Amino acid sequence: MAENDVVRSKSAVLDPQGNQAATGATDKAPVRRAAWAGLIGTALEQYDFVIYGTASAIIFSKIFFPNIDPAIGIIAAFGAYAVGFGARPLGGLFFSKYGDRLGRKWVLVATLFLMGIATFAIGLLPTYEQAGIWAPVLLVACRFLQGFGAGAEQAGGVVLVAETAPKGSRGRYASLVFVGAAAGTAMGAVVWILVQMMPREALEAYGWRLVFFSSIFVTIAAYVIRRKLKESPVFEEKKEEIAGAVRATPVSDVVKNGRAGLFRVFFMNVGANAHSYIFQVFLGSYLITQLKIDATFIPKVLLVGALFACVSAYAFGTLSDRFGRRRMYLIITAFLFVFPVPAFLLLNTGNLFLISLVIVLGFIFAAQGSVGVQAAYFPELFGSRYRYAGVALGREFSSVFGGGIAPLICSALVTAFSGSWIPVAIYMMAMMGISLVTTIKAPETVDRDLLTEEDAK
Repeated sequence: MAENDVVRSKSAVLDPQGNQAATGATDKAPVRRAAWAGLIGTALEQYDFVIYGTASAIIFSKIFFPNIDPAIGIIAAFGAYAVGFGARPLGGLFFSKYGDRLGRKWVLVATLFLMGIATFAIGLLPTYEQAGIWAPVLLVACRFLQGFGAGAEQAGGVVLVAETAPKGSRGRYASLVFVGAAAGTAMGAVVWILVQMMPREALEAYGWRLVFFSSIFVTIAAYVIRRKLKESPVFEEKKEEIAGAVRATPVSDVVKNGRAGLFRVFFMNVGANAHSYIFQVFLGSYLITQLKIDATFIPKVLLVGALFACVSAYAFGTLSDRFGRRRMYLIITAFLFVFPVPAFLLLNTGNLFLISLVIVLGFIFAAQGSVGVQAAYFPELFGSRYRYAGVALGREFSSVFGGGIAPLICSALVTAFSGSWIPVAIYMMAMMGISLVTTIKAPETVDRDLLTEEDAK
C-alpha cells in the first residue's frame, strides 16, 4: 500500500507534507508515560540480569557447582548465565507476532510478569547440597524463563517510546528506556552491597536468596505504571490499516523483506552487547580470581559505573538528536575498539582508582552509551509494519553471540591461557570491529517518518 493511501488515525497530527508532526499524539503526557513504562521495565530486566551475573561471580559457583575446580565452577556459572541469552531470541520470536498485532503494551505487561516470577523463583531454589544435580538444572530453567521474557522487553519499550515521541527529541525520550537499564544495575549493586554486610555463613545460607526475592517490588512498581499505558499512535495507525486483511506474520515478513535491517541491527549490536556484559559481568570474576580484589569491591564499583551510565544513556540519546544517530554510534564503537588493551593495562595495576576508572568508562560507552543511541536508531531502521519484530529479532539474536557468551568465552580464554588478558582484549577488539564496520556502512535515520512502511536505505 502506498504511503498516501494509508488512512491516518485521529491521534496522528500531520504536517503539510504528510509526515508525523511533533504535536497531537506526541504531547508530553503520553510520551512521558511511555518513557516511564519503558524505563522501569528495563530496570527490572537489567536488575534481574545484574543480580544473577554478580551472583555468578561471587557465590553461585560454590552453591550450585561445588564439586569442581573453582575456575571451572566460574565457567559453569557463566554457562548457566548464557542460557538466558540463548532464550532471548526465542522470546523475541514468540512475542514479536503479538507485539506487531496485539500491540506493544500487551507484550510489555506479559514479559514483565514472566521475568519477575522467574527471578523470584531463583530465590526459592535448593542448593546442590540439598538437591544434587536438580539444583543447577532448576537454576538453568529459571534462567531460561528470565531470558525468554527479556527477549521482547527492551524491544517493546524502545519501539513504543520511539513511535510516541515527537521528531527532534525521539533520541532523548527513547534513551530513557536505557536509563532504566542503568538504574537496574545500580539497584542490583546496592542490594548486593547490603547483603554482603551479612556474615559469610548467612550470605551463603539465605542472604543471596533475599537479593532475588527483592525483584517482586520492582515488578509491582512496573505493573502499576504499565497498566495505564496507551498504545503508540503509529501502532494504532497500522492496526486500522491491516484490519480485516490476511497477511504474513510480522516475523516471516521481516525475514523476507527486511533482511538488510535485521543484519544491520545484528552486527551493530553484537560488539556493543559483548563489551557491555564483559564490563558488567566478566570483569567482576576476573578481578576476584585473577587480581585477588576483595569481592565486596565489585558491587560498589558497579554502582558507581551505573550512576555514570544513567547520565551517559540520556546524554548520547540527546546528542544523537542533534548530531545524528550514525555519527554518535561511530564515536562510541571507535572508542570501544581501541579501549581493551589500555583497559587491561590499567586493571592489572591493581590500583582501585584505575580499576574504577576502567569500569566507569566501560559503563559510559559500552553498557549504556551505545544503547542510548540504539533506542531511537534501531526502530528508525525499519518500516512500520514489522518494526517490533525487526528490532526484537535483530537485538536478541545478536545478544546471544554478544553478551550471552562473552563472559563464558572470556573466562575460558583466561583459563586456557594461564590468566593472560591478551586473548580477551583481542576478542573484544574483534567483536567491536564488526559493529564499527557495520556502522560505517549504515544509513543516517534521525527524524525519519515512522509511519512509512519502507525500511531505511
